[in-house]
Amino acid sequence: MSTISIQSPAILRASGGASSRVTHRTRLRLTARGRRVLAGFAAAPLIAGIAFSVLAGGSALASGEESAPVAFESVTVLPGDTLWSIAAEVAPGIDPREVIDDIMRLNNLGTGAIQAGAEIAIPAQYEH
Repeated sequence: MSTISIQSPAILRASGGASSRVTHRTRLRLTARGRRVLAGFAAAPLIAGIAFSVLAGGSALASGEESAPVAFESVTVLPGDTLWSIAAEVAPGIDPREVIDDIMRLNNLGTGAIQAGAEIAIPAQYEH
């Protein structure tokens, strides 16, 4: 078994002379000016990030390079049409998987699902 002994700190009393000073701990008080300065320091990274995004945000658009125009024809999807049937119709001599991939990329399709009545773009290289 172990024992724990607690000793109280020794308290020294100062003599009542003029040389002794009593020190009191003070709480930190924040003035209105101090709150503004603290808020400014806290907001500085946010302001720097916004300034950086405003100044550097448009650099990709101002490249000066011209892109090649994309030529395409559009086809209206009929009831019962699939991308496979459309690809086989517009490019009979080419593997339909390649044509479907190009159609999906041009139309920004995530899946191969298309709806009747929709207009889809066909790359001009496959138009006959």
